[in-house]
Amino acid sequence: MSNASGWGLTARLISKHFGVLGDRISSAIANFDPETATEADRDRLADTLRATAQVLASARSSFEKEHKDVVSLRALIANDEKATETLAERLAAGKISEATVTMFCDELEANKSRLPQEIQEEADAKAYMDELQKIIDALSKQLAEFDAQAKKALQQLAAAQAQKDLQAMRAERQSQLSGLTGMKGNSTALNALTRRAQEVSNEAEGMRIVADIGQKPLDQAAEIDAIRKSVQNDTSGETALQRLQRLSGKPAAV
Repeated sequence: MSNASGWGLTARLISKHFGVLGDRISSAIANFDPETATEADRDRLADTLRATAQVLASARSSFEKEHKDVVSLRALIANDEKATETLAERLAAGKISEATVTMFCDELEANKSRLPQEIQEEADAKAYMDELQKIIDALSKQLAEFDAQAKKALQQLAAAQAQKDLQAMRAERQSQLSGLTGMKGNSTALNALTRRAQEVSNEAEGMRIVADIGQKPLDQAAEIDAIRKSVQNDTSGETALQRLQRLSGKPAAV
């Protein structure tokens, strides 16, 4: 393991294991705007999230290993410390060699001196893992915001499209009505038909006038004849003598 400590180790871990991915995440977080992001931006953000999740999984494994190392080392030191009294008794009784006790003590001191380093490496691994988790949370939030904005935008687009279709239908209907109105006033066929009807009407009126002129003398003659008939004496019951006297122009004898 590295001898570096504190955030120096964390920075080195990020540089080594994160590499270009760290730059991609920094850029994504700095530039991502759910209100103006395109679908391509969303895809890139999702790819970054997946890649970061893989790095996070690896970081968790590393932290778990560091944590187990610390736990194991602490347990070993604790057990060795308990064993020192027994070893002292056995050394005093001559039941164990001094060289063996010296080796035991060397290992115990080495483990105690190594423990702070192991604890620091565990803390660095946890800090690295926690930073990755924060990045994951930020990317997840931005994706959720994007999806929410995208859903809203799609709803607005659907409403706008429906309004556009409605207005198009209205415009088409107005065009149809305008066409019918124009046909009533400006149709060549209708105008020709109207003019023909007027011409026929004029011809009929002319014929009526001519007929009236020709009929007038006939009506006048018939009127005169009726007048003559009305003033004539009724001769239907006269005798032969009366008829002779009427025709001779002499008055009849009384």
